[in-house]
Amino acid sequence: MSLPQTEFEALINDESKRIDGDIVWTEDEDHSPSREFRAEIGSEAGWPLFLKGSYNPLLPALTYAVIHRAAGRIYALDLGKDHRNPQNTQLGEKHKHRWTEQFRDKEAYVPPDITHPADDPVAVWKQFCVEAKIAHHGTMQPPPPFSGDLFL
Repeated sequence: MSLPQTEFEALINDESKRIDGDIVWTEDEDHSPSREFRAEIGSEAGWPLFLKGSYNPLLPALTYAVIHRAAGRIYALDLGKDHRNPQNTQLGEKHKHRWTEQFRDKEAYVPPDITHPADDPVAVWKQFCVEAKIAHHGTMQPPPPFSGDLFL
């Protein structure tokens, strides 16, 4: 399904978006060093949204992604990963993806509002929520450290 630009703009600007409850990171199902979480996003309009987070402490790399159940990923922050836009412009390790009808989530830009590094997921989370207009009614626990052996 394609998401009309007007609907995306209404959704992203909806200040009633919220996540209720604490966020706890869990181990990646593939037993990689990554940690993950998933949280439902509620709103007065009832947008079909959830948010996925992933963090790899060894790189470090961090992603917070808003997912629309029908259209897929529509808004995301990536830290610790380079990105190349469809126009072939290269962005650095800090960038945000924002839905457009033409490029879906493939086009990104460098956000001035994210100032904390990838290895501080809780501080980045607070900045991301402010910019994405998501009220989090709960706490985010720091991700547990990776204690496994990569060479087993």
